[in-house]
Amino acid sequence: MSTAELHPMATGHIPSYVVQADGSDFLFTFMVVFTVALIILIGVAYFTLHSIPEKIAHESNHPQFQLVGILALLALFTHNGLFWVAAILVAGFQFPDFAAPLRSIADAIRSLAPQRTLDPVVEDTAAEYAEPTAPQEQ
Repeated sequence: MSTAELHPMATGHIPSYVVQADGSDFLFTFMVVFTVALIILIGVAYFTLHSIPEKIAHESNHPQFQLVGILALLALFTHNGLFWVAAILVAGFQFPDFAAPLRSIADAIRSLAPQRTLDPVVEDTAAEYAEPTAPQEQ
């Protein structure tokens, strides 16, 4: 650039990284690319962080997998960290199965009961109780 094209208040020396000979601005172009890349990386990190509870629950085949997913989505859309903490806690700990001892007691009592044998049905009683059909017109 010649000195005639410069602004009258500009200094005589402009660093080469500010304006190139073809008029492009390398520093501005670099900062635009850097800013866009940084925003994309922050977004990927944000979504990866929010999917951690679901990954934990999926890997351990957690019985409350859907609850963990719902809590993680609520945390994502409401920006409420309490839902995310609850999702991590639910995914990280297995709740005890309180119904298993009750099922085994019920199975044991059922096995003590005498086995009933059903009498074979001699005739089909469904035909006796069927509704009569109306005669068809010719």
